[in-house]
Order: sequence, then structure tokens, then C-alpha cells
Amino acid sequence: MKITRSWREQKVMLKRRFSILLDFDFEYQEGDRERMIDRLSVKLDKTRDELDLLFAELQTY
Repeated sequence: MKITRSWREQKVMLKRRFSILLDFDFEYQEGDRERMIDRLSVKLDKTRDELDLLFAELQTY
């Protein structure tokens, strides 16, 4: 996947699309990205594959 948007842009887009998301949901320490992905997965009721597709979709806007 080619990343064309910054993480900041992606967070803003996700927060607009899913109003239940908070800044806390995107926080993670270096090397702990999986914990953040798990948190988003639970909160949005999406599988890891669905989240990967969602992040890929954000790159097309």
C-alpha cells in the first residue's frame, strides 16, 4: 500500500467518519501500533482485514 496521507490527516478523516473515535483511540507508543489497531478494531467492531481496507481507502481520497 502506498501511503500518500499523513497519519494526522488519516486520524482526522477517521474521526469525521466515525464520531465515536477520540484522540485517545489513536494514541500508541513506538512499537505498540498493534495495541492501537486492536483498540480501533473493538471500538469500530471491525476485523483487522476490514481496518486494513479502511486505511487503504483513506489513501484514495
